[in-house]
Amino acid sequence: MKIALLGYGKMGQVIERIALERGHEIVLKKDEFNTYDGLSTADVAIDFSVPMAAVDNISACFNNNVPVVSGTTGWLDRYDEMIALCKEKNGGFISSSNFSLGVNLFFGLNEYLAKMMAKIEGYKVTMEEIHHIHKLDAPSGTAISLAQGVIENSNYNNWTLEQATEKEIHIEAVRTGEVPGTHTVTYDSGIDSIEIKHTAHNREGFALGAVIAAEWLAGKQGVFSMRDVLNIQ
Repeated sequence: MKIALLGYGKMGQVIERIALERGHEIVLKKDEFNTYDGLSTADVAIDFSVPMAAVDNISACFNNNVPVVSGTTGWLDRYDEMIALCKEKNGGFISSSNFSLGVNLFFGLNEYLAKMMAKIEGYKVTMEEIHHIHKLDAPSGTAISLAQGVIENSNYNNWTLEQATEKEIHIEAVRTGEVPGTHTVTYDSGIDSIEIKHTAHNREGFALGAVIAAEWLAGKQGVFSMRDVLNIQ
């Protein structure tokens, strides 16, 4: 399979190595210094760029009839625009805040726990996410996805980085060292606490999940999620 890499930073380089190990060919390594030359020859593209480049990268894929997997966060104010373009061009698209297989299982666990806790009084949910100092957005896209999972399965209606009201989920965003990513969801009461946590040890899981998603998406049309890729109900 021919893969175009849109964004060639640390993640792009790990994705390249894993894709090559799995027998794929890299036909484009796009960064800020080169063009989209070669994109149209790809079977699928993987976008791990920066927020300001993501929309241009995704649009270029749809306009070149190339399905695209995007793991870039911080651009979702234009998500609906990209979905509309995908449908207009009969494209294929997967966008996820986190392609780690473990994190996507964690998303499901988070939603299941939220459904149970919604029936129990006396607990307040909070979240913490810890990432390396180079991460540009806060809170992380993964934290936002976790918060949205709770909101959709409970009486909470929003998340905030500030002081939370009764119906808001407080997210603590920490930037330190070279931490790949740690996410904790805590339900706290005066009696006890319930906590679920995912800790990434390196970037390998994100990269492997993105390549697996690209393998699954190649040749498909439509808007999908990692739940489709992993067949998570």
